[in-house]
Amino acid sequence: MQVQTQLSSLLSPFELRDLSLKNRVAMAPMTRARAGVERIPNSMMAEYYAQRAGAGLIITEATVISDQANGWQHSPGIYTEEMTEAWKQVVEAVHNKNTPIFLQLWHCGRASHSSFHQNNEPAVAPSAIKINGDYIHTPIGKQPYETPRALETDEIPLVVENYRKAAENAKKAGFDGVEIHGANGYLIDEFLQSKSNQRTDQYGGSVENRYRFLKEIVEAILTVYPASRVAVRLSPNGNYNDMGSPDYRETFLYVAQQLNTYELSYLHIVDGLGFGFHELGEPMTLTEFREVYSGNLMGNCGYTAESADEAIKNGSADLIAFGRPFISNPDLVERFTNGWPLNPPAEIKDWYSFGKEGYTDFPLA
Repeated sequence: MQVQTQLSSLLSPFELRDLSLKNRVAMAPMTRARAGVERIPNSMMAEYYAQRAGAGLIITEATVISDQANGWQHSPGIYTEEMTEAWKQVVEAVHNKNTPIFLQLWHCGRASHSSFHQNNEPAVAPSAIKINGDYIHTPIGKQPYETPRALETDEIPLVVENYRKAAENAKKAGFDGVEIHGANGYLIDEFLQSKSNQRTDQYGGSVENRYRFLKEIVEAILTVYPASRVAVRLSPNGNYNDMGSPDYRETFLYVAQQLNTYELSYLHIVDGLGFGFHELGEPMTLTEFREVYSGNLMGNCGYTAESADEAIKNGSADLIAFGRPFISNPDLVERFTNGWPLNPPAEIKDWYSFGKEGYTDFPLA
């Protein structure tokens, strides 16, 4: 009981708009590549999420919204009827543990390769700027990054509609809400950041224009879910997928300020530096976002139980999402509650392997 008192803020119940959470621990979205080549959720995935339903809220792994959005082997999709139906077993398994679950909506943008797409179509992006990196894992093995095709202005509403349709499918599958993946160098982040967005139409140039794509996606999804069930994830400090723009602070404070007007479920900020730091200035903190965003803030990346509890106690965050600790500790919240030690971290080779090993076979305390 002593440890529980020490973590009283993190482990306390929370009213997330119109959802009651049993604690303030969220399971962060993590790509685990178990959906097979057809990208269809399965019983192994249902078991994996149910094992971790001690969290107050589960956010699924990033889930692609269309064939064009693909860029990761064996990641799940939400753009066909079969995918939508298959997600129901996951939702039901988590709901049986009295835990709400949000689906994270994903478009990889330029962080993809032609071999992922029908007719070997090139990846799309705001601008034809290639990722400066070594290689990408593709269905035909490791390949060098390709230069993406810039989306035509009149194509952008079609991508927005794909997000809306994916949200509609998520609702059909029973998800309590959706999180829009606007982080880590994927399509929305590519539009937001001046480094990857050099457009001259209404979607490029000023920060207002670069934000327009995300704005239209949010408003499209709000026709499907109420604002209390829609969230956005941002990564202002990261260099993952060759990101990091000189005007990052101005950009992300503006975006947060604009999102504040919608009264969303929460704003999810990757404030930790675990994905790499762009080193273009001081890292942005939750405290900065708190000045412009009055709604629920979720922090993520590199938190311990103690630092998470402190962030909630001092008002910086309302919830904290844990990623890697949840991989090897399905009973993470129970371990926090009882002060039990954590399992050794999962081996990286098992993060994205396609079987049960390193996925559903970790021991409980």
